[in-house]
Amino acid sequence: MIDAPRLVDSALAASRADETIVLVTDSEDANVRWAGSSLTTNGVMRSRSWTVIAIRRDPQPRCGIVTAPSVPADEVAAVVAAAVAAADTAAEATDAMPLLPGDGVPADWADAAAGTGIEVFGDVIEALAGEFGDTGRDPLYGFAHHQVRTTWLGTSTGLRRRWTQKDGSLEITAKRGGLSGAGAWAGAGTTDFTDVDTAALVTELDRRLGWAGTSVALPPGRYETLLPPSAVADLMIYLMWSMAGRGAEEGHTAWSRPGGTRVGETVAALPLTLSSDPGAPGLRCPPFLTATASTDTVSVFDNGLDVGRVDWIREGSVHALAYPRAAAAEFSAPVTVPGENLLLTGGSDATLDEMIAGTERGLLLTTLWYLRDVDPSTLLVTGLTRDGVYLIEDGQVRGAVNNFRFNESPLDLLRRAVEVGATERTLPREWNDWFTRTAMPPMRIPDFHMSSVSAAQ
Repeated sequence: MIDAPRLVDSALAASRADETIVLVTDSEDANVRWAGSSLTTNGVMRSRSWTVIAIRRDPQPRCGIVTAPSVPADEVAAVVAAAVAAADTAAEATDAMPLLPGDGVPADWADAAAGTGIEVFGDVIEALAGEFGDTGRDPLYGFAHHQVRTTWLGTSTGLRRRWTQKDGSLEITAKRGGLSGAGAWAGAGTTDFTDVDTAALVTELDRRLGWAGTSVALPPGRYETLLPPSAVADLMIYLMWSMAGRGAEEGHTAWSRPGGTRVGETVAALPLTLSSDPGAPGLRCPPFLTATASTDTVSVFDNGLDVGRVDWIREGSVHALAYPRAAAAEFSAPVTVPGENLLLTGGSDATLDEMIAGTERGLLLTTLWYLRDVDPSTLLVTGLTRDGVYLIEDGQVRGAVNNFRFNESPLDLLRRAVEVGATERTLPREWNDWFTRTAMPPMRIPDFHMSSVSAAQ
């Protein structure tokens, strides 16, 4: 297989387009799975994906994009030709801007891609083995995944960028009373698993299954509710994904207001800051843009653009929306590039357990799933609770409650939150196939809307 730097150079040399962008990503994935407290499968996979973006400038800018897996060196020209042909017949690219100029070649440009292996799970497997040997415990299910992706970006203007991203996740579910019985989930996001306390996750699962020894049936309604960091992450990711400047300017999103956008408007009752920061410790992500398609928030013409910290909400007020360069020029707004991590800060130093102790009567959620749009104009979503809803009375968890369907807007939750605790790294449950780098606090909502009872177990 041709090495990635040579693939970039070969594809650029083969292109007959006016301008060309080439992105190559080499990935190595390791995983291990277990079921019924027994290891089942493990493996390592290697793959490559590369994209050619061919640009025609005359008589109007047009773009052709082709993505391919690894191909032999003698087939590179055919992939490039397909992208050029697509550009020849494409509609006008309304997001067209000049490509960024070259500024030198990174020192590690020609280095081989980084990799991973089963050994990265050594501490996790050792901790689980001790749990599996306890025949009296509730069975454990789950998996661990580690991915290392190295991306090379090259353009016909001489721009060269390279980044290696390492991400891992661990998810464990404990079941009591068979697969249809009570369940509890815990997860962790990581870079290399050295900071994951597997035993502590299992201990937390045991605690939750102990709570489930008592069952309480509750009707739908509005309840004071504690959201743990994982659930807050799922809701805030959805909120951040909605923050496109164009949609707000055109008046059809939750970030619109008559005559403009809600930038500058206070939307949170507490001085919370929602930010993306490529340099955040433990959550580092690419410091430049890589885009294989244009959307309302990113443009292929902006490939290689530096990504810095963005405060989407700063101390409770909307501070930024996402604008590619073309949209920023159209609407006289600052260019803002979405990052690939998300942090919510500005709360107290209270832990979730301390917030439980301060609750007279309310619900404790653990995870959310199946989040779906209801009304983009208010950011209303619907979803289900999963793997544990618990009743709190007089500062103590009294038992497990039936699952619910809920209808809530994460934007409105910021307005109604009356307490926000300490921010910690967490793994979202719903979105972790796409987004794992989050740091979130627990949150208290005085009137979370459980719209109906769910039969899901």
